[in-house]
Amino acid sequence: MTSLRFRTLISAVGRARRLALATGLGVLLAAATLTAPAAAQTATTTATGQDGGLDRQALRKSLDAVHEAGMYGIYSQVRDQGQVWQGASGVADVDTGRPVRPDMVHRVGSITKTFTSVAILQQVERGAIALDAPIGRYLPDLVPGERGRRITVRMLLNHTSHIGDYVASAFPSLLEPSGKSLDDNRFRTFTPKELVGLGLAAAPTGEPGATPGSYSNTNYILAGLLLEKVTDTDAQQYITRNVIRKAGLRHTSFPRTPSIPGPHSKAYESLFGLIDPPRDYSVYNMSWAGTAGAIVSTMDDLNRFYRALLRGELVGAAQVAEMQKTVTVLAGGAPINYGLGLYSLDLPCGRFWGHDGGVFGMITQSLSSPDGSRQLSFGINRAKYQQIDENGQLVPSPIDFALVDHLFLSLCGTTAPEAKSSRLPLTPFPADRLAVSVR
Repeated sequence: MTSLRFRTLISAVGRARRLALATGLGVLLAAATLTAPAAAQTATTTATGQDGGLDRQALRKSLDAVHEAGMYGIYSQVRDQGQVWQGASGVADVDTGRPVRPDMVHRVGSITKTFTSVAILQQVERGAIALDAPIGRYLPDLVPGERGRRITVRMLLNHTSHIGDYVASAFPSLLEPSGKSLDDNRFRTFTPKELVGLGLAAAPTGEPGATPGSYSNTNYILAGLLLEKVTDTDAQQYITRNVIRKAGLRHTSFPRTPSIPGPHSKAYESLFGLIDPPRDYSVYNMSWAGTAGAIVSTMDDLNRFYRALLRGELVGAAQVAEMQKTVTVLAGGAPINYGLGLYSLDLPCGRFWGHDGGVFGMITQSLSSPDGSRQLSFGINRAKYQQIDENGQLVPSPIDFALVDHLFLSLCGTTAPEAKSSRLPLTPFPADRLAVSVR
């Protein structure tokens, strides 16, 4: 970080009456122009079938534009009916210039929540869990007293429990702000009960069931413990057998070690310029994320997963309908329409369902039309590259505009509106964000 950027950041924080940190497993994509690696890579593409509704040349250009705007590397897959386009642009390693590939395994962060929600809904189908039953019925020792009686399973899954998020407590230096905790915890093992304890000890964000809800990773760690209680099986093993394998995913897993299995990019974290040069966190003990965000996958597997889910292949139509009952939830201070491990995004060409996710150094977005016929999944390998202005606000960057262009083109085709304007028409990665605001 330059001394000027550092002084600007510290000055903004110093003048603030309060630094509000609302954190999911990832980040708000909104700011800082970066210098692209010296050796720019050209997007590589593969496709099957006829052109159909996919403009391959335009998609390739839009992917290159994200890299040219400053992102180190991006990989993406777009599907329209039986037509598939996939591409990659940029580098997986800024030191060696190793290029990114479309099939790379990627940490997908809070997209894990959809997998966990599906597992819970499978147990709802079997009658082992009631969505509107109090969580204290199942986990009385973990969530005792009034909270256990008032917070339901549904409230965990749609983030209206108002249980605080554990991330700020697990990574306390984020509140300073500094990246010290990221390094301190690189190989630390957190237990799910430890994470839940941190979340329950945090100040509640509201009354159970109240809307808008408040996005909290603690909810999905509790969901994993609930799954273990009713199945008498480790939650990650259950999700692997009954969700990942059932969907036919070959490159999706909860890694057993801090390393990412299979060919992958490095994961560069900038933490708003506090980590300069950006540091690689691709090797990381993901126990801090667990059933809220520890899964790795490929863009092809993510599209397969959401297609199978929306077509009723993982849970029945009634349970998919429950997942699509949305409420307003605040994530990083901004509202989203959140269901049970899914959110909806309305574009000019229709409604799309999915989730996004971010961990240190990697961010992912996956969106599908209601019938799973039109899909986009993409991942990037640098996180929190934003600048912060003198008021402590994140400033949108050319990367964001380029990402939104790619998103619109992928889902809406060549009729997509231009995103390059004074305002972004939507915020990339709306669920997983790290929002810094001055109050």
